[in-house]
Amino acid sequence: MAKKYQKLSAIYYIWILIFIIAPILLLIYQSFFDIYGNFTLNNYISYFSNKNYMIMTFNSLLTAFLITAFTLLWAYPFSYFLSKAKHKDFILLLVILPTWINLVLKAYAFIGLFNKNGSIMGFLGLASEGFLFTNPAFILVASYVELPFMIIPIFRAIDSIPNEYIIASEDLGASKFQTFRKIILPLSMDGVMAASQAVFIPSLSLFLITRIIGGNKIITLGTAVEEHYLVTQNWGMGSTIGLVLIFMMFAVISILNKKAVKDGK
Repeated sequence: MAKKYQKLSAIYYIWILIFIIAPILLLIYQSFFDIYGNFTLNNYISYFSNKNYMIMTFNSLLTAFLITAFTLLWAYPFSYFLSKAKHKDFILLLVILPTWINLVLKAYAFIGLFNKNGSIMGFLGLASEGFLFTNPAFILVASYVELPFMIIPIFRAIDSIPNEYIIASEDLGASKFQTFRKIILPLSMDGVMAASQAVFIPSLSLFLITRIIGGNKIITLGTAVEEHYLVTQNWGMGSTIGLVLIFMMFAVISILNKKAVKDGK
């Protein structure tokens, strides 16, 4: 049994080495070379001294925060009522189904809905207005894409709360709102933390939805990485920005995990 466990562990560590550690090491290596292949520290100097990169960093953090907050605003009430639903497993399957559709197809579907001649703009009487290539359109579409990843952890957290706690709270004279505030909300915070990580971290590096829905009006670190790798061919600068994104992701995970541990105590 121990040997079987060691073999399975070895496969896991090999996978981590090939698909996580090796790419990060490659990014670190490439970040020290300029577009001509010369060793340099200018990529880091340029990033931290260039005002445009600082603006992009702020925009990326702000955009990821707004997407996470907006998605949470949708997801928590839905997850709460889903936990009370009769056919919750079937409804949860309907929530998961959109994740099986290619992201590009979903993004282009929203172009058909939100352009000036689209059905939504026509229904709202805003056919003359342009909703595409705006921040609200980008945040709305990104929130829709990330919504299942916010719903599932929160739903599991709420659904796992023993019903005896709710009954005991009601027996002690607590109102439904008090039960929610004192029992359900605190006990579901682990799910909220996990869901927020699952949405915030990928939202930091979005570039496909940013390009398709936001056009060239929304510039983030994700689009900057794409630009350096695919257009300017400056892989060193692209790697530097990629490392900054990875650092930001690890920082977010660390902060949320520390908060979860603190709340658990």
